[in-house]
Amino acid sequence: MSTTRLSNISLRTNAIVAGATMLALMLVQTVSAGTVNPAAQDYSNLEMLTFFTFFVGYIAMGAAFVFFIVERNNVAPQFRTTMTISALIVGIAAMHYYYMRGVYIEHDVVSIQYRYMDWIITVPLMALKFPSLVGKDAITDSKVAGLGFTGICFLGALIMIGFGYAGEAGLMDGMIALVLGGMGWAMIIVATGTPWTEGKGVDNSKIAPELMWSTNALRWFIVVGWIIYPIGYLFSPEVAILDNVNQETMAVLYNIADMINKIGFGVVAWMGAKKATEMMA
Repeated sequence: MSTTRLSNISLRTNAIVAGATMLALMLVQTVSAGTVNPAAQDYSNLEMLTFFTFFVGYIAMGAAFVFFIVERNNVAPQFRTTMTISALIVGIAAMHYYYMRGVYIEHDVVSIQYRYMDWIITVPLMALKFPSLVGKDAITDSKVAGLGFTGICFLGALIMIGFGYAGEAGLMDGMIALVLGGMGWAMIIVATGTPWTEGKGVDNSKIAPELMWSTNALRWFIVVGWIIYPIGYLFSPEVAILDNVNQETMAVLYNIADMINKIGFGVVAWMGAKKATEMMA
């Protein structure tokens, strides 16, 4: 067996061990943490569902982290950055979900601080998936106010998350914050495009045919999958846009949206990378 082959096997083994160790530590901490049995408390069905989605959220994110790390060496070198970004997104989210679950069980509070700490890191990383998957040649030189593709996506993410937090923290009017945050979302859509149109920052003609399905799937997540977030925002008690709202409904919607978008975003990118790798072989 060649030295290169042995080196690849060693890298894969180390990745599996590292990922499995992380997941195991999270599970052990969950079992050993105080007040971990929600059934022993007087929880309503909605509160139990909230706990369940927090629990499933970080377990699913942790499992996805291991998967993306292991699969990183099964795609062509130019797509390994995509797999690394996918692993970072779900790995960071898994740790935040672990803490959000703990805060909810111990203090009966849905933490918006941990939630927005997660989003301020992971949403810009999700935007980086495009250039890492489609290739730098497919990213145009178009600029808006001096900002290229990456700048527009990062600024859009900061606007979207910043105003969202301001609204949920009661720092400004909830409806105004929702509208202004939506402008950031629109900026990202304009840069990346939609399943039906090219983005200002992406040239579809320069995307390999085998990657086109995954590219449009990523766009579906941004255009349609992200709609769940403003719906969850409307149920924030602090925002007070709707009547009879509660933190549990908001948390369940956010948790479901995160699992769909973060894990799904990584899976469709992996599918495209695998298909492109097979075509190259």
